[in-house]
Amino acid sequence: MRSIVRAALRQVALACIVASTSMAQTTPATAKQPSGNVVLARLGERSRPVAQIAHPNGGLALRADALAEGLGGQLVRDAERPGRYRLEVGAVGVDIEQGSALVVVADDTLPLSGEVFRQGGLLYVPLAFAADLLPRLGTGVMYDAEKREVRRFAPVVASRRAPAPRSAPSAAAANTNVRAEPDRTAVRAPETRSSNRQRVVVVDAGHGGPDNGMSGPIGGGPRIYEKHVTLAVSKQLQRALEARGVRVVMTRTADTLIGLYDRGPIANAAKGDVFVSIHVNAANPRWKNPGTARGFETYFLAEAKTEDERRVAAMENEVVKFETKADVSGDDPLGFIMRDMAQNEHLRESMQLASLIQGAMRTVHPGPNRGVKQAGLAVLVTAFMPAVLVEIGFGTNPTEASYISNSQRQAELAERLADAIERYLAEYERKVSR
Repeated sequence: MRSIVRAALRQVALACIVASTSMAQTTPATAKQPSGNVVLARLGERSRPVAQIAHPNGGLALRADALAEGLGGQLVRDAERPGRYRLEVGAVGVDIEQGSALVVVADDTLPLSGEVFRQGGLLYVPLAFAADLLPRLGTGVMYDAEKREVRRFAPVVASRRAPAPRSAPSAAAANTNVRAEPDRTAVRAPETRSSNRQRVVVVDAGHGGPDNGMSGPIGGGPRIYEKHVTLAVSKQLQRALEARGVRVVMTRTADTLIGLYDRGPIANAAKGDVFVSIHVNAANPRWKNPGTARGFETYFLAEAKTEDERRVAAMENEVVKFETKADVSGDDPLGFIMRDMAQNEHLRESMQLASLIQGAMRTVHPGPNRGVKQAGLAVLVTAFMPAVLVEIGFGTNPTEASYISNSQRQAELAERLADAIERYLAEYERKVSR
């Protein structure tokens, strides 16, 4: 089955490349560019201008009905619930509501960068709806910012002829510090769980070895280093999960440095169901009263939307400087597309796991709930499964530094994390069985 899925995904990726190249060749160089207040919604050779206006909360917004029709879909009003609509593109329906920054796709609730709103009797959605959300839903949509075009490619019927099966990587690689080479073309298909299959969680203790991570707190007090706290909490989480019958694979069990781009392949080799990376947050020194920053937050892999999300991504990705052989170079276009498809496949599941973790931590954590966030975190890039990074607190805050370095509090946090992971696995298994 995996080989068939891999063949199909390769065909889709290649077709996207061909379609993109074909479109670039068939569009005349002298084609009229859209004016400053419109973008073009393009389906094949047909295009339609879509009004673009300023969003009340900043950024831009697109006229919803024109966007849907330009992509070969439609905007349908809900007759029973005023203010609610379904925007349909191909086989995908997205339920939107005036005044809401959340949308519903099937059974999943997803965030937008701003709310849906009405102006001049017309409904508008944030630009990110077309630039970010639709491309991730398997609609064949992509956004070209330079040309100000939203394009939709015709569906591709992929060949079902499977290539020769590849040998699976040995799970033993997960227990070594040998650099595991990621398979840059194959996408691991999600496995249907059964009650007979032991679930696998990969727990990643952030930093390690020469990379101390953050150190704190600000203003004095017992000194803590992130690498020690993350390892202690990860070991507590391992014990809590194993007590629930879950198999746990640790990316590190000692004070050693594991490369950011090696951690995901370790998880893939172990055939993990989820990947959870444990970290400690640090305040930006330029903040007003940085030592007072507190709270916990959980990240999944997506483009950072705020300055604070970009700060966390930059801070956690900085470990690359300690690696002598970090593979951070680009890849061929097909390899990039295949990795992107693998991560998008698990995007909504990662968001759901992050939400459950935040809900569980808030029952014991003394700091404020800073919410579910998204950023381009290198440690999550190569883990082809639902993957999150948990910031368990601010080590720069004296109170939270004391809290997260206390062994009893660490065990308490680990139990709540295990509760959330166990609940996620059970919910996902129910969805798969349905």
